[in-house]
Amino acid sequence: MSYDTSNVFARILRGELPCRKVYEDEWALAFEDINPAAPVHVLVIPKGAYVSLSDFSATAPEAAIAGFFRAVGKVAEELGVTANGYRVLANHGPDSHQEVPHFHVHILAGRKLGPMLAPQR
Repeated sequence: MSYDTSNVFARILRGELPCRKVYEDEWALAFEDINPAAPVHVLVIPKGAYVSLSDFSATAPEAAIAGFFRAVGKVAEELGVTANGYRVLANHGPDSHQEVPHFHVHILAGRKLGPMLAPQR
């Protein structure tokens, strides 16, 4: 899958669309999800054109990878969710329900989140 420069996160990074920013550094931008699935639901995106975790881990410079994942940890600390716990989630491709083709992680917290996946039937 090639990177679509018109995706919503690319447009947010370029400043074409607003977001409720909670953190930004040279490697990442974090902002509140517009359709939260938990009391705390923040998206963290790398500052680069990466479709998925596979793309990011294979093609991003090592400094960008380290900087991005350190930013995820900093965001969790700044949100105050480390004591009670939080979930970090990244979707890849259509079977996982990835909605935006720009690598991103969700930080979810603020209540007991329950099992990772619904039981199969």
